[in-house]
Amino acid sequence: MSFVKDFKSFAMRGNVVDLAVAVIIGAAFGAIVSSLVSDIITPLILSPVLEKLGLKDIAELKWGAVTYGKFLAAVINFLVIALVIFLMVRSVSKLQKEKEAAPAAVSSTDQLLIEIRDELKKKNA
Repeated sequence: MSFVKDFKSFAMRGNVVDLAVAVIIGAAFGAIVSSLVSDIITPLILSPVLEKLGLKDIAELKWGAVTYGKFLAAVINFLVIALVIFLMVRSVSKLQKEKEAAPAAVSSTDQLLIEIRDELKKKNA
């Protein structure tokens, strides 16, 4: 029974759950980017090149006996994913810097205490 209890405590830790969510979202995001590359980028940008080469699909690209079209599609997928992640991390970093740069607002209680302190200083001076 302790094995089940230990496993449950391990599986329900915050980091493990967060990691599982990140992996699932990452897989879904990878599918979206793969679709973006294969369904939008390849037809729009690479179609003219493929037509000039007499090919219908990027997977048919060959150099001698080596077929490198799928590899090229994987590289494009990687570059698009890396770009999107870079933009996301960059925007989050900017938001964090703005949050750190903004001075903390003084609470109403602290403001009242500051005013009382200033009044006491005036009376004692």
